[in-house]
Amino acid sequence: MIRTLITGGAGFIGSHMCDYLFKKGHEVFCMDNLITGDTSNIAHIHDDRFHFIKHDVTKYIYIKGKLDYIIHFASPASPIDYLQYPIQTLKVGSLGTHKALGLAKEKKAIFFLASTSEIYGDPLIHPQKEDYWGNVNPIGIRGVYDEAKRFAEAMAMAYHRYHGIDTRIVRIFNTYGPRMRINDGRAIPNFITQALKGEDITVYGDGSQTRSFCYVSDLVEGIYRLLISNEDYPVNLGNPSEMTILQMAEKIIDFTKSKSKIVFNPLPEDDPKVRQPDISKAKEVLKWQPGVTLDKGLEETIQYFRKKINA
Repeated sequence: MIRTLITGGAGFIGSHMCDYLFKKGHEVFCMDNLITGDTSNIAHIHDDRFHFIKHDVTKYIYIKGKLDYIIHFASPASPIDYLQYPIQTLKVGSLGTHKALGLAKEKKAIFFLASTSEIYGDPLIHPQKEDYWGNVNPIGIRGVYDEAKRFAEAMAMAYHRYHGIDTRIVRIFNTYGPRMRINDGRAIPNFITQALKGEDITVYGDGSQTRSFCYVSDLVEGIYRLLISNEDYPVNLGNPSEMTILQMAEKIIDFTKSKSKIVFNPLPEDDPKVRQPDISKAKEVLKWQPGVTLDKGLEETIQYFRKKINA
């Protein structure tokens, strides 16, 4: 049986990855310290092949027996989280990655790093390709997340080159879907929550900044294809269909039939003006591209949030 450790497995994307690999027949070890994760995301899995371990991955990690894959998702991922937990964010990107890589070396496991499009910062190249080095402010308020992920990538590649560790690195662009937290600081969950509650919808800046939104099931499929590939270097995964934040707010008002009004607040420091993945490499190497339409994805996500809010 394939045995896989997923750190941050009780989080938004991590929990969907637990589901996916469990259904693929893996024995799954889900590790999370629950700073931002939630056991409700994995409460539906009842089987001897699934194990939840509450643990801080910046400390020594122990799993008895063999491991085939170590998937390192652990990290606060939304601005509201990594601004609230700046030190923890830096530690999980550095110490946590170091501990996970050490375990991969011991177990001779494939190491998979969940990195982010934020390593590109506020990009000067558009769309963003994997060979772009980024435009990042290391001492700005977002630096704790951006630099933690950049360091994690550097450490993964150092272990690959020096210790021969088999590495996979995904750079995840904006992803949405069920199990996102209410008001978690990102556009879609914030807008849906505000729209369903009839509150003003908060758009930062003038809303002209762009994002490219990928539905979570598409992302998870791409992650799995990368996991079982032979590609050791970073790969962008995301939906290249780009839209403005204001367009997204208006679309969610329309979908929810809300009477919410849009209000504008100052743009946060170093907020990227554009974000769009070049997924040429994913198409070529993984034969992957997103297939869920924005309308379908929003329908599923709004339904989930409606249940959460009315619970």
